[in-house]
Amino acid sequence: MLKLTPLPQRPVRKSLGDQVYETIRAGIVSLQLEPGTMIYENEVAELLQVSRTPVREAIRLLVSERLLDVLPQRGTRIAPISQRKVEEAKFIREHLELGAFRLVAKQWRDGDRTAAERAIMDLFDRQQEAAAAGDPALFLQLDEDFHRVVLEMTDNATLLQVINQMRAHLNRIRFLAMREYHYMEQTLEEHRGLLAAMQAGDEELTASRLKRHIGKLDRELPELRAKYPQYFVD
Repeated sequence: MLKLTPLPQRPVRKSLGDQVYETIRAGIVSLQLEPGTMIYENEVAELLQVSRTPVREAIRLLVSERLLDVLPQRGTRIAPISQRKVEEAKFIREHLELGAFRLVAKQWRDGDRTAAERAIMDLFDRQQEAAAAGDPALFLQLDEDFHRVVLEMTDNATLLQVINQMRAHLNRIRFLAMREYHYMEQTLEEHRGLLAAMQAGDEELTASRLKRHIGKLDRELPELRAKYPQYFVD
């Protein structure tokens, strides 16, 4: 039986279709929907208490992102984690973020960063709470929020769009690593170090710390694949 987080009952500023898409996508990233699980429009619509139309559209988008596979004569399943796709996404994201974080460090003192600093410190507080609660799904979401706040300081909408489109493949393995290795506290300290380097305007220190922050995956990926071979393909 599928497990999905219900849609929020309070009013939100997103369309129903966007909410369904993001709910299913979050379920895939957090492995709430495990790789290989079959998924059916009727069941998802019933779980989320919506019509089949937004579910059908969400599934179409997720198929285009290769997070869902259409199996002829069988239906739709959660796509296995593609090691090739993960490595491709990591390569692209690492290089894009290195450039972006260096730029933010270089320009940190050129403007008023009060609002960004306040947002980041709030995220750090919430990350600390998520770590204390042992909630890797929430922590990963807040991790992404930290990177997003920094990327927004580049004022480059295309950069944000490209990274957002590729992050789901990478985040499935990042969630698995966070759940397996329990290093949320360590990750938070790495975020604090990145902020300090940017505040100091030190491009090289920012870049080296970001490389270490992202580079853990090179060691973790083969270990996780060996432990969870049923999750992976290629």
